[in-house]
Amino acid sequence: AAVHVVIGHGAEQVKATINDPDVNWVIQAEQLGTGHAVAQAMPAVKPESIVLIAYGDVPLVAPETLSALVNAANATTLALLTVQLDDPTGYGRIVRVGEEIRAIVEQKDASPSQLAITEVNTGILAVPALKLNNWLPTLSAENAQGEYYLTDIIAMAVKEGMHVVAQNPQSAMEVEGANTRLQVAGLERFYQQQQAQRLMLEGATLADPSRIDVRGKLTIGQDIFIDINCVFIGDVSIADDVSIGPNCVIENSTIGAGSVIKANSILEQATLAEQCDIGPFARLRPGSVLAKKAKVGNFVETKKVNIGEGSKVNHLTYIGDSNIGKGVNIGAGTITCNYDGANKSTTTIGDGAFIGSNSSLVAPVSIGKNATIGAGSTINSNVADEQLSVARGKQRNIDNWKRPTKKI
Repeated sequence: AAVHVVIGHGAEQVKATINDPDVNWVIQAEQLGTGHAVAQAMPAVKPESIVLIAYGDVPLVAPETLSALVNAANATTLALLTVQLDDPTGYGRIVRVGEEIRAIVEQKDASPSQLAITEVNTGILAVPALKLNNWLPTLSAENAQGEYYLTDIIAMAVKEGMHVVAQNPQSAMEVEGANTRLQVAGLERFYQQQQAQRLMLEGATLADPSRIDVRGKLTIGQDIFIDINCVFIGDVSIADDVSIGPNCVIENSTIGAGSVIKANSILEQATLAEQCDIGPFARLRPGSVLAKKAKVGNFVETKKVNIGEGSKVNHLTYIGDSNIGKGVNIGAGTITCNYDGANKSTTTIGDGAFIGSNSSLVAPVSIGKNATIGAGSTINSNVADEQLSVARGKQRNIDNWKRPTKKI
């Protein structure tokens, strides 16, 4: 189906938020009401279409609700989305005679008896394009707002003998508008509550369902545990039996079965195989790929790295632009010096290698299989398989050394 978006005030800001070449942007140069807005789009609408009219400030309306509305409309039926509200202030009221919908009256034009009606118009409706093309040119702006109300077509449909039927959302929050910061916050909390309920039904245990944020698409397996204050951004996939500690941020990443993400860890465009162990306070930047049972420990940062099966990067380490084999142990304080101020270079570490603490590996450099790097070394040339490499200043022990004293 074709999508037409009517824009006016702040049009360029709206367009900048949607990167879809199939959207037809329609300019409403003068904001003369909802009927006038729809009229601007109609020249691009096929006359045999059923037109679904929705609003950009109603973000939580469910696809199932919209589908039901479209399915209820046909050549002789206009379908209207209505909702019952305890406080209908500000909404157009649905005027019925018996069970039949006869009209919609806007708040400023309603009589006292009509203001008492609690069934209101959401503004969302489905209607044949042929009928819209006939009705829209006949709309009048003779009302309290001086605007062309789309709602006036309801009375026109009734006059022509069309059926006007109502569909209802599952919740009033589906059709709540986002017009103030308070409303936006309320809608966000409702949305997050829905996401939490979905996750628990699908197989997750949430330490506190009110303290999780899903800001994209989160897919999960079975028996997942998610502690408090975790944020999931973009496309995140979590396999079975994964445990995620508190205060983690996971963005566009895949986490393999049985993995553990400890507290305060950040994953960005990372891929973890089964049974990986991350954190606490670890940061996996884009391009971090971990094989089965790999470990990235506390205060470790990785970027654009492949870490082989069973390899460990346990403490206080930076590993970037690197390929690390199986069973490698990288000691605390190790860094790969991958940037020379102009270009990035790669470090390669073979299976079974041992990198001593506080080592600097100056890329491009290759460490062979089962090689050992002595603690505190700065390695700037290749190390062959099975070799021990030590590159540090010679230790001197000076007898009877006197410490400097403060000058008076």
